[in-house]
Amino acid sequence: MSVLQYAEGLTDRQAADQVRARMDWKFLLGLELDDPGFDPSVLSLFRSRLVKYGLEQRTLELVLKRLREMGLLKAGGRQRNDSTHVLAAVRTLNRMEFVGETLRSTLKALAVAAPGWLSGLVSAE
Repeated sequence: MSVLQYAEGLTDRQAADQVRARMDWKFLLGLELDDPGFDPSVLSLFRSRLVKYGLEQRTLELVLKRLREMGLLKAGGRQRNDSTHVLAAVRTLNRMEFVGETLRSTLKALAVAAPGWLSGLVSAE
């Protein structure tokens, strides 16, 4: 949520409104389409707790560790976040996430609309 808010330069209230109004934000946050959203104060409370317990540094370290594991960040030296290979990898991951989420949503809708048909095609294993 914070990344989306930062990327679009929104206040807490504007960001909370976007969650209620925009399907793409709900999708990115893994929310149901009919999710009512949340009060904007949740965001400032989240940031306050993050800083209070010193978790902002821990969060950054976890993100950097994951980027290293994925080969997007190498030890030592300076890294450029606008490098072509980084942008391409982020784009690929983003598209893969969209495909996976679309598949999940489609299967969920099919399970409701035609459970008998779907169960014959998909096994639980």
